[in-house]
Amino acid sequence: MTRFMDVHHGMTGITAGQLMAAHRADQEIEGEEGVRFERAWADPESGIVYCLSEAPSADAVQRVHDRAGHPADEIHPVPLMV
Repeated sequence: MTRFMDVHHGMTGITAGQLMAAHRADQEIEGEEGVRFERAWADPESGIVYCLSEAPSADAVQRVHDRAGHPADEIHPVPLMV
Protein backbone atom coordinates (compact mmCIF):
# COMPACT_ATOMS: atom_id res chain seq x y z
CA MET A 1 0.00 0.00 0.00
CA THR A 2 1.13 3.50 -0.79
CA ARG A 3 0.48 6.68 1.15
CA PHE A 4 -1.15 9.52 -0.74
CA MET A 5 -1.67 13.21 0.03
CA ASP A 6 -4.58 14.68 -1.84
CA VAL A 7 -5.51 18.32 -2.17
CA HIS A 8 -8.94 19.91 -2.52
CA HIS A 9 -9.34 23.55 -3.59
CA GLY A 10 -12.35 25.83 -3.35
CA MET A 11 -13.44 24.92 0.17
CA THR A 12 -13.20 28.47 1.49
CA GLY A 13 -14.85 28.91 4.87
CA ILE A 14 -14.91 25.20 5.72
CA THR A 15 -15.56 24.61 9.41
CA ALA A 16 -14.15 21.92 11.68
CA GLY A 17 -17.57 20.25 11.66
CA GLN A 18 -17.73 20.23 7.86
CA LEU A 19 -14.19 18.85 7.63
CA MET A 20 -15.08 16.08 10.08
CA ALA A 21 -18.27 15.27 8.16
CA ALA A 22 -16.34 15.03 4.88
CA HIS A 23 -13.67 12.85 6.51
CA ARG A 24 -16.32 10.55 7.98
CA ALA A 25 -18.09 10.31 4.59
CA ASP A 26 -14.81 9.05 3.12
CA GLN A 27 -14.31 6.60 5.98
CA GLU A 28 -17.81 5.16 5.59
CA ILE A 29 -16.97 3.83 2.10
CA GLU A 30 -13.17 3.62 2.08
CA GLY A 31 -13.11 -0.14 2.66
CA GLU A 32 -14.96 -0.76 -0.58
CA GLU A 33 -11.92 0.59 -2.44
CA GLY A 34 -9.22 -0.72 -0.09
CA VAL A 35 -8.40 2.82 1.11
CA ARG A 36 -7.72 3.97 4.67
CA PHE A 37 -8.04 7.71 5.27
CA GLU A 38 -5.78 8.67 8.16
CA ARG A 39 -6.12 12.40 8.67
CA ALA A 40 -7.38 15.62 7.10
CA TRP A 41 -6.30 19.24 7.46
CA ALA A 42 -7.91 22.44 6.22
CA ASP A 43 -7.17 26.12 5.80
CA PRO A 44 -10.60 27.81 5.75
CA GLU A 45 -9.12 31.10 4.55
CA SER A 46 -7.48 29.69 1.41
CA GLY A 47 -10.08 26.94 0.97
CA ILE A 48 -7.44 24.23 0.70
CA VAL A 49 -8.01 20.82 2.30
CA TYR A 50 -5.39 18.07 2.55
CA CYS A 51 -6.09 14.37 3.18
CA LEU A 52 -3.58 11.64 3.99
CA SER A 53 -4.46 8.07 3.12
CA GLU A 54 -3.08 4.63 2.42
CA ALA A 55 -4.43 3.06 -0.74
CA PRO A 56 -3.66 0.65 -3.56
CA SER A 57 -3.72 3.55 -6.06
CA ALA A 58 -4.50 7.22 -6.57
CA ASP A 59 -7.52 6.13 -8.61
CA ALA A 60 -8.93 4.31 -5.57
CA VAL A 61 -8.53 7.48 -3.47
CA GLN A 62 -10.30 9.53 -6.14
CA ARG A 63 -13.17 7.05 -6.42
CA VAL A 64 -13.86 7.35 -2.69
CA HIS A 65 -13.72 11.15 -2.79
CA ASP A 66 -15.95 11.23 -5.89
CA ARG A 67 -18.55 9.00 -4.25
CA ALA A 68 -18.42 11.02 -1.02
CA GLY A 69 -19.11 14.20 -3.00
CA HIS A 70 -15.80 16.04 -2.77
CA PRO A 71 -13.42 15.01 -5.58
CA ALA A 72 -9.74 15.79 -5.12
CA ASP A 73 -8.03 18.28 -7.39
CA GLU A 74 -4.61 16.69 -6.90
CA ILE A 75 -3.40 13.34 -5.56
CA HIS A 76 0.28 12.81 -4.84
CA PRO A 77 2.08 9.64 -3.72
CA VAL A 78 4.13 10.11 -0.53
CA PRO A 79 6.95 7.57 -0.81
CA LEU A 80 9.05 8.95 2.07
CA MET A 81 8.14 10.06 5.59
CA VAL A 82 10.23 10.96 8.63
